Amino acid sequence: MKIVILSQNPKLYSTSRLVEAGEKKGHEMLVVDHGKCDLVIEKKKPGLIYQGQEITGVSGVIPRIGASITFYGTAVVRQFEMMKVFTAVESQALVRSRDKLRSLQILSRAGLGLPKTVFSNYSRDVGTIIDNAGGAPVVIKLLEGTQGLGVVLADNRNSAESILEAFNGLKARVIVQEFIKEAKGADIRAFVIDGVVVGAMKRQGKEGEFRSNLHRGGSANIIELTDEEENAAIKAARVMGLGVAGVDMLQSARGPLILEVNSSPGLEGIEAATGKDIAGLMIKYVERHAE
Repeated sequence: MKIVILSQNPKLYSTSRLVEAGEKKGHEMLVVDHGKCDLVIEKKKPGLIYQGQEITGVSGVIPRIGASITFYGTAVVRQFEMMKVFTAVESQALVRSRDKLRSLQILSRAGLGLPKTVFSNYSRDVGTIIDNAGGAPVVIKLLEGTQGLGVVLADNRNSAESILEAFNGLKARVIVQEFIKEAKGADIRAFVIDGVVVGAMKRQGKEGEFRSNLHRGGSANIIELTDEEENAAIKAARVMGLGVAGVDMLQSARGPLILEVNSSPGLEGIEAATGKDIAGLMIKYVERHAE
């Protein structure tokens, strides 16, 4: 098969591993920078031009769309869908997952556990927002933040009010979430492919750091999920419409709490922690569903 990986950097670990896994199975692997594609929109004949050549004969697409280029990247995925090409992550699900507020609303409606969360439209009544999130300490997150950037822990009420007032003054949209103390600066990343958890790791923030992201210097170890955690991860990926997802959860006294469902989860951390060929499992997923 001819499989396209949409990625702006072929040297990234995840991209190079997918190419390696696909070539090992005998597929033609093509890395395409979605930011440099031209979309030809014509009645009943959608096309896609890359580096002056029309892309044809593609069986499957694996989108690795960065948050900074979600709008155009999604348009490229949608173009492949119009060309009747199977995509490992559908365009609508990609858009849905990148909207933190919409994602939380979808997960809440599905009955999944979440940290208590408050969003407002630059409300000046910051004290009420903090109270509704369970009181200080609270976690304040920029809606557009990724990889732990734009995430602040406000230890006390005064600092929480000051941070919220500062963000409001900058017209920066934020969500305020309760701080789950018993998580102890750790979270779980469950990697879901085609409705099955294929690997899971526990990420621990470095000392003095409440964010557990590996980009922030956290560490990761393999973990065996409880039935409740596994079911929550599978359900979260399903309600978000994602065939491939990284589901981030906190372990709390009231069960697993979903933090985020990532539509382009990195492979390096999960493969290192679990020792599993996750890239190969993603290629198998495309093989099962592509024509």
